Amino acid sequence: MQKTLIASALLLAFSAGGQAAPIFIAQGSLNNALDLSGLNGTLENGSDAAAVFGGIGSGLAWAGGNTFLALPDRGPNAAAWNAAVDNTTSYISRFQTLSLGLNQNFNGSSYSYSLSSSLNATTLLSSSTPLAYGPVVPGNNSAGKDYFTGRSDNFAAGASTNPNNGRLDPEGIRVSNDGKSVFISDEYGPYVYQFDRLTGTRTNTFTLPGAFSAANLSPQGATEISGNSSGRVANKGMEGLAITPDGKTLVGFMQSPLAQDGGDGGRANRIVTIDIATGTTRQYVYDNYLADRNKAYNSSEILAINDHEFLVLERDGKGLGDGSKAVVKRVYKIDLSAATDIGALNGGAGISGESNLLPHAVSKTLFLDLVASLKAAGIADTSIPAKLEGMSFGEDILEGSTLYHTLYIANDNDFLPDVAGPNQFFVYKFTDADLGPGSRFVNQSFAAVPEPASLALMLSGLGLLGWQRRRRIVRG
Repeated sequence: MQKTLIASALLLAFSAGGQAAPIFIAQGSLNNALDLSGLNGTLENGSDAAAVFGGIGSGLAWAGGNTFLALPDRGPNAAAWNAAVDNTTSYISRFQTLSLGLNQNFNGSSYSYSLSSSLNATTLLSSSTPLAYGPVVPGNNSAGKDYFTGRSDNFAAGASTNPNNGRLDPEGIRVSNDGKSVFISDEYGPYVYQFDRLTGTRTNTFTLPGAFSAANLSPQGATEISGNSSGRVANKGMEGLAITPDGKTLVGFMQSPLAQDGGDGGRANRIVTIDIATGTTRQYVYDNYLADRNKAYNSSEILAINDHEFLVLERDGKGLGDGSKAVVKRVYKIDLSAATDIGALNGGAGISGESNLLPHAVSKTLFLDLVASLKAAGIADTSIPAKLEGMSFGEDILEGSTLYHTLYIANDNDFLPDVAGPNQFFVYKFTDADLGPGSRFVNQSFAAVPEPASLALMLSGLGLLGWQRRRRIVRG
């Protein structure tokens, strides 16, 4: 367990509109060498263990109490070993169950916080039906259990959204309100899958609109990009995923515009909502362009404030891990209540193309400038992680009679802790007033279910431990 104290003075900043911004209150890290998957051996790149721990901030989801689920992406691919598969490996897709304990201290006049962190369990993701692989099949497969992996040549004939493809590049994760399911979005398909939280078995596949699918597949991302004029851009698929507090709707956020909408570097990004019960989808437009930077930036995460308002995270690739200074890591607020469903236009055929989509883009308001905030707290711009990608709410905290909500931000260190630093977590507090006039924050509420580690103990006859706590308020 690691514990990190923030600077003694709390940061109070203001957004460009003069509205109070969230306050940075705690920072923590977690840098285990191995996870708890129990996998043995080394990946085919020859340098990483099958159970390597890292990159867990691609997605971050609160599961009640101090329990969070953290998501690594497709696994290590920084070391050059096989350009034919973009240096990817048969790293088995998984999520990590963490405890992130926000500890409150009161000295008689002011509050301060620290964050403790520990790894509780690792859950591998699998399919009960056969998956298509390239020449390397996971050795851990068994009857009725085919594992998803990050290797780029694990696909069958057909479109990129074929659910029989064995490749998965997880980027967004959320938990169902009953605590029993995990929803994951990815970049390869893009796919949005539902998994059993305890076993990691896929239980449902959500069908996305055809506009998101790429027709010509390749294990090399650059080849795939050049071979498609429509669909998601390779390695720029569904980066973010939200779930509305009522647990009824998933909201996926593409990392960059689709190929037919301008592709990587374009402005017209798509958000897709999915009714979990019926599978009905709607599509909306988000403008990635920042006027003060005269540039469009990729989108990393989306998080539901209530059933129609969301926080979205935009970022550059600068900072720790890139050998440069972080410049743009910003969280904006958007409202979809009056937005146009662009998939319903043209008689239901939808519309495409940047010039056609931008007039329908939702308006956005700056909620939090992460770079400015962290620099003001004493963190150098060269030490701010280049890939801040995971974002989640957590437990409310009470300071006297003032109720605060909490926001957690996590990084993806690309499995390179010596280059990009450890897995880090940055915690902020905010009030409804910080969201702006008319906004009301509604958090998820979860049922208590056993965590994966507890299930393993139960099955071995050792009993149940670690029941997930219901939502509570941290009090001073």
